Amino acid sequence: MQPPEKPWSLSSEDILQKLEAGQNDGLDPEQVEQRRRRFGSNAMGETRKKSSFSILIEQVKNFIALLLASASIAALAFGQWLEGISIAVALAINVVIGFVTELRAIRSMEALNQLGKVKARVRRGGQIQEIPSEELVIGDIVPLDAGDVVPADVRLLESSALSLNEATLTGESNVVTKSIEPIDQDSDLHDRTNMAFKGTAVTNGSGFGVITGVGRNTEVGKIATMTEEAEEEVTPLERRLNQLGKRLLWLTLAVALAVGLSGIIRGQELLLMIETAVALAVAAIPEGLPVVATVALGRGMWRMAKRNALVNKLAAVETLGATTLICTDKTGTLTQNKMRASELALSLSEKESVEVVEIKNGDNGEAWFEKRENQKVGADQLPVENAIRVGVLCSNAELGETEEEDIGEPLEVALVRLGKKVGRQRQELLENYPEQREVAFNTDTKMMATFHQNDGKMSVMVKGAPEKIIQSCSRVLVGENEEELDSDLKDTWSSQNDELASRGLRVLGLARKSAQNQDEDPYADLTLVGLVGLYDPPREEVRPALDACTKAGINTIVVTGDNAKTAMAVSKELGLASGNEGEVVSSKELKEVARMNEEEKKKLLDARVFARVTPKNKLDLVGVFQDQGQIVAMTGDGVNDAPALKQANIGIAMGIGGTQVAKEASDMILRDNAFASIVAAVEHGRVIFQNIRTFVIYLLSGNLAEITIVGAVLLAGGRLPILPLQILYLNMLCDVFPALALGMSGVDEDMMKKPPRNPKEPILTRLHWGYIIGFGLMIAAIDIVALSLARGVYGFTYQEGVTVAFLTLGFGRLWHTFNMRRARARVFTNRVVRNPMVWGGIGICVLLLLLAVYFRPLGRILELSVPSPLGWTLILAGSLLVLVVGQIVLGVIAAVKKK
Repeated sequence: MQPPEKPWSLSSEDILQKLEAGQNDGLDPEQVEQRRRRFGSNAMGETRKKSSFSILIEQVKNFIALLLASASIAALAFGQWLEGISIAVALAINVVIGFVTELRAIRSMEALNQLGKVKARVRRGGQIQEIPSEELVIGDIVPLDAGDVVPADVRLLESSALSLNEATLTGESNVVTKSIEPIDQDSDLHDRTNMAFKGTAVTNGSGFGVITGVGRNTEVGKIATMTEEAEEEVTPLERRLNQLGKRLLWLTLAVALAVGLSGIIRGQELLLMIETAVALAVAAIPEGLPVVATVALGRGMWRMAKRNALVNKLAAVETLGATTLICTDKTGTLTQNKMRASELALSLSEKESVEVVEIKNGDNGEAWFEKRENQKVGADQLPVENAIRVGVLCSNAELGETEEEDIGEPLEVALVRLGKKVGRQRQELLENYPEQREVAFNTDTKMMATFHQNDGKMSVMVKGAPEKIIQSCSRVLVGENEEELDSDLKDTWSSQNDELASRGLRVLGLARKSAQNQDEDPYADLTLVGLVGLYDPPREEVRPALDACTKAGINTIVVTGDNAKTAMAVSKELGLASGNEGEVVSSKELKEVARMNEEEKKKLLDARVFARVTPKNKLDLVGVFQDQGQIVAMTGDGVNDAPALKQANIGIAMGIGGTQVAKEASDMILRDNAFASIVAAVEHGRVIFQNIRTFVIYLLSGNLAEITIVGAVLLAGGRLPILPLQILYLNMLCDVFPALALGMSGVDEDMMKKPPRNPKEPILTRLHWGYIIGFGLMIAAIDIVALSLARGVYGFTYQEGVTVAFLTLGFGRLWHTFNMRRARARVFTNRVVRNPMVWGGIGICVLLLLLAVYFRPLGRILELSVPSPLGWTLILAGSLLVLVVGQIVLGVIAAVKKK
């Protein structure tokens, strides 16, 4: 069997015969395995996976590694075997640490990507299965429905109003209506209407087809193959880190060269000064910075995943921390999406009177009806009976043994469950009223209809948006009779709808009619049965999450397809709105966004609720808010939400009930659909950026201290205060363990009490450069004083003095970790102190510093002596002074900021 080159030119029968595929049964396991071996899997990303060897090679290819290698070769060339081998060992250790850390980070990111793998439905062995799309093979039969992403290239065999958006492949946003008829073999890609291509989106209808191309052999795969292997996406954060690194590179090379030349001019050994210059360059450049940044980002993404926020794109992590506006849906995000039918509005006896009947629920799963005057209403009264029948039959919901096992839209589940509570089981009703046809709900009509046969007659059951239902009705059910529904009475029913909605109820209109056949227009000449109000309680965690947003300077608005009054009532209950008229905007007012002037657009910023919005409205709103300088996070779940999700700075798709198209277009997927998960993700985004900024300050201030100590002493005519191997040893300790730990710190107590960060703000502002320079000079000054006391006052030998300088700097940099708290944070309970990894990293470094002096083979290599009690006094006093002075400085800064 060989796949045909032009499957669109063959008939359905011929393509199935060529592929040896069964339309009804699909492939058997043996066929699947044979075809996978012969034609490959349906994966396209395998070539992008980094091998362990390539990761290792990258550690050696960087400029820092070349500097170390050059120093080692120079030392060996001058006969300095110990130094040459030691630098080579230092290089090897640096490479191993970088390799292991980056390997773990990359594998973690690859594992994280597995969470977002696309699932596909396939017919095998006569049964529909759901499998990872990578496991599909040529000849598989796959069904397609609205909201799906096509998993491979498919020759369509059946199409029921099937249409696709092929913009991902062709660049044209027009929806393409599909057919199953053969197409000319020389037709262009745009004209192959009997094909569904991998990666395109099903926007409407349904159908199925046979797979004719997988993986790199699909149309989109061919494009990917022709395109040279693209570099990995560089996020704005990574770009800024790279720019910072390059600037530091040239700056430190200049400093190292100046120090080296000054030493040579003053008579220092040439090889020693070359080694010193290289060691200074290595010490000054935070070569571990990209690795630590990757680890921090990766760990932050895993933390978000644990909080049910799956981040698809690395760039989103940085943007999350700068979010200024969250546009959230109401149902299921702010509310529990657990609907309960609570009220019916019916005409029980008088045409002009609309009575509200409350639905009472008992402990044993039963329900009964009461008027507001506590008068019971029987479930067999015709208006009540009809309302329940319409709600149960005009539905696709199926009840499970428990609520968690219910299947269907929450609205429909609530109506079917109400029927069960009063003895009107859906299956029993369907036996008496067999369904003949369904007209699915769509966003244009905002109604749904089902046709049923009963006693030789055709009945139509309709439910939908109350305003649409009332508008489509010409009669109303009053008691046991049907009466004319004139315009005045329509106004009465509309007012009743508003009254129910104003109390936060989701309102549905219920209608019916008799028909001659199932081809009739389902929405013409209806009889209004009544309205049903459903209550969806707010999530308990939403109110605190909204309060956190307010404190964090993040504005939150509701963007929903619901009635304005319902949306406003829920928003008031949650404290999002006060109920003023200007706080709610309907879709009608949004139709002319393109013609709005700047003043009118600014007024939209004052709105708290946008009701009855369409997907186009969502897209327009995102553009308006972004034009006003907002960083927008937008939620969505439907196929048509994809443009708005793509346009938003942070697109957030719903994990429960969200379409695959929406998930593919988004930056983040909410597994639990909860608003609190959005807020948690924003908080983590802020934490990650803060952690990266913190360890950059830590690294650069320590590295500046090393340069200053060596440079100042040499320029003053002294001997080297710290030797090259000692600098390398400190660099391996302090630039790895404490820095990694700082990159994994938790939330600061006031992290969500500040306004969002400007996304254009650099990693290091002038204030942060002030921290780096101030702390760096302070550490250097204390170390030089300790060395001067040891050599000039207490008469230590050169090696003893170098040992004091080495250990004072080493321990000082460790204690300096605690100076990385925010100025206003508490001294003993800040996020650095609370981070167990910080204590672990410092503990490891303390042991390695002690090992450097007490393990004599290592001590001899590093040219260190065992400190005397007086030496330890100088070391501990000097190193602790770094912490004390740092805390005093932070206290002064906090006091100045308060003023």
